[in-house]
This record gives sequence, C-alpha cells and structure tokens, in this order.
Amino acid sequence: MITPNAAYITHDRDRAVKATRLYLAPAENFDHWLEEVAIDYLLLAKANKFAGQAGKVLVAADAVFVGIGDGADHLVTGAAAKILPTGDYVLANPVKGRAAELACLGWALGAYRFSRYRKADPVPVLILPKGVDKPLLDQAVDAVTLVRDLVNTPTEDMGPGELVAAVRTVAVPHKAQVKVIEGDALLKQNFPLVHAVGRAADRPPCLIDLTWGNKDAPKITLVGKGVCFDTGGLNIKVGQSMRLMKKDMGGAANALALASMIMAANLNVRLRLIIPAVENAINGNAFRPGDVFSSRKGITVEISNTDAEGRLVLADALALAADEAPAHIFSFATLTGAARVALGPELAPVYSTDGKMAEAIADAGTELQDPVWRMPFWKNYESYLDSSIADVNHASDSGFAGSITAALFLKKFVPDDVPYTHFDIFAWNPTDRPAHPQGGEAFGIRAVFDVLKHKYGQS
Repeated sequence: MITPNAAYITHDRDRAVKATRLYLAPAENFDHWLEEVAIDYLLLAKANKFAGQAGKVLVAADAVFVGIGDGADHLVTGAAAKILPTGDYVLANPVKGRAAELACLGWALGAYRFSRYRKADPVPVLILPKGVDKPLLDQAVDAVTLVRDLVNTPTEDMGPGELVAAVRTVAVPHKAQVKVIEGDALLKQNFPLVHAVGRAADRPPCLIDLTWGNKDAPKITLVGKGVCFDTGGLNIKVGQSMRLMKKDMGGAANALALASMIMAANLNVRLRLIIPAVENAINGNAFRPGDVFSSRKGITVEISNTDAEGRLVLADALALAADEAPAHIFSFATLTGAARVALGPELAPVYSTDGKMAEAIADAGTELQDPVWRMPFWKNYESYLDSSIADVNHASDSGFAGSITAALFLKKFVPDDVPYTHFDIFAWNPTDRPAHPQGGEAFGIRAVFDVLKHKYGQS
C-alpha cells in the first residue's frame, strides 16, 4: 500500500536543484505578485483563468502554481499532490515555521491513496524545506493515514477481531500491553452494555484494553467507539443511512491513532486506550427498545432506540477508564447526526469538564488547522434523559439538542473529580478537499496531541 510518507523526503540539496519549482500563489494582487516572481507565466495564468484561487493548480512545463487564496489554509498544497505526476518538487517560496510545516503536511495528506483493493498511482515527492521536523511530520501523517485506512476498510475486513489486530499492530513496536475481553466473558467481567449491543452479531463483541508507559507517570486514558457496523439494530436504519456505517468505528480509529502519536513521541504519560468493539446487528437475541440493562457503573439504563448504541458501549468503557482516576479521559465517537446538523462535516464538537483543556485544544486546533468547537454540558437538558422505570433513558425522544444529550449521558459514567473531554466526530469527508480526500478522516487528534506534547513532552 502506498503511504503518504512516500510523498516527501528530507531536504536534499542536489535533488532540490533539479526539482520542479512549486509556487504558492496568493489571490491578493496576484498579477503584481506573478510579475515580481515569475513573469514568464503571466500569459499562461491568464489563459487558464488562474489567479491564486485557493486549491486551484496551474501546471507549466517547468513549474507548478498552487493557489492559496487569502493564505488562511496552509493545507491547500494537498491539491497539487493529488494531481501532479511523479517526480521531485520543491517549494519556491520562502516558507518557514508553522506555515512550512502545514504546507508539507497538506502535501502529504493530499497524496493519500487508499489502495487496499486496487492499485494506486505513484505519488509525487516534495523535498522538505530546511527546518521542517520530519519525525514530527511523520507522526502526524502516520496517524492520519491510520485513521483513514481503518475507516475506509469495509466491515467484511474490519470487524471487531480485525480491530483487535489493528491495535496489536500499533502496540508491538512500542511494547505496549494489550488485553482483550470477548464474548460472554464481557458479562462475567461486568461489561453488560457492550455485550448487549454486540450479542446479536456473528462476530463476538469485545473490549480492547491497551496500556503503555511508566506506571508512575500521569495517567491519560483514551476511549474510542468501535462500532464496526451499525444497522441501527431493531430500530433499523434506512438503506442510505446505513451505507456509510463502516465508519462507525471512526472514534476507535481516531483514539488508536492518537495513542500511536503519544507512544511514538514517548510522552511522559501512563497511556491507556480502551475500545469497545462490536457490530450492532439484528438477530433473535438483539437488544430491544424498552429493555433495561444495568451498566458497569451500576446505573440502570432504559433503551430508547437501538440505533443509539454507541453511547451504550462507551458508558461501560468510560466506567472502566474512571476506575483508576486518570489525570484526563478523552473519548472519540461518531455519536450523533445532530452534531453534523449543528456544525457540519468539517468541524467536531468538543465537550469538556476542564475549561483550560478545552481552550488549549481549540487554540491548537486553530493553529494546526485541525479545528474543533466547544459545546456545553448543558445541565438543563438532563431531564430529556429521564426514565420512569430506570435510572436513565439512554437517548432523548425530544429531537432537541441530540449531541448535547448524548454527551450528558456519557458524562454520567465519569466521576466529577475526573477531568473528561469528549469529541463527537464525523470521521468522514463527504467531498474532496485539497488535503482531505473523500472518505475516512481524522478529527481533533493532532490538536489534542499538540496539547499533550507541550504538557508531557520529554526533552
């Protein structure tokens, strides 16, 4: 499989001299800029109606121009990596610092090809500018690639067992420990909600538990929703809504990728990754609307809708995560359509009981172009989860504030004294964008890693 790492190399002076120049062209005063920088291409640009529009690419015999628009999106270089032929390319503009790092990241992410089921074309190669930290770039590119590959893989090849294998593959080079609880053993070890959601599938449900790092270091725990396919259960989805449900393990993919970044950077943390991996299928033993289950925490849960299964498996996982009172718990889940209605497909809502952490992640997301938007744990909506026969109804019937009520449900399984941050992600690009090809996608993990790196990085 072609990896985006093949799309760039460390600065090589000899190759750079022979490489095709890649100009980042601004839209503002474009004609004047081109006259100053490369006037010989003025007629070609006009003939192709190229004026530095963001994401538009102009290819000449010995140069390439990538429109950067107003310059706000440094990842637009990915547009060139998508279409250019093989060969070496070098940035002709004097780009430094964060802008250079993001330009290189955009190129690599645009060069992504999912080639598990068909041969992909070779990718063009960018010669990195001096000063770009290649190991750090590798960590980000590897993580995003991992998310995309896992989410893009259909469930036939990415069920709970294959997700276990993916976690083990990431764990091995870092000597992380992985434990798996499978099938009816989930009931014996008190994970009743994970078992209930996954029991109707041919492939047994499981709980994956990875640990890594110094036992005396601050504990950071990641929890990822691993619903490998969601039919909706007895509240079955209509065909079109079911079409993309291979991506319902996107939370697990993102959490695993973040774990890989933390381990690769050798952060001074005691890392734990917990993934409840299930298929929400239909069979004679499928769980039903109206059923009541006791959770790992002892909270009884009335099932409102079997198509809101993700929060159920997360509830048991969060209760396990909270057992050892970590310094922070992060959860990632493709949890609600309401989040997409509120913020669309490009922006992930983030909920946090730690205001400083939420602010730091939002700031990092803005700087790194990995955006998130903080949403509230709005207590007034807790009444939407009232049940007449159990401690809580797991999903609201009101139709209002769906992402918030889901987050409020999850929060019930984390003690108030344990800092908790939850991401309600889409894990998918519905359309092609320069550094974001259609298909599986990482959301928020580069921002979270940046915050953790600054807090727990080892010099």
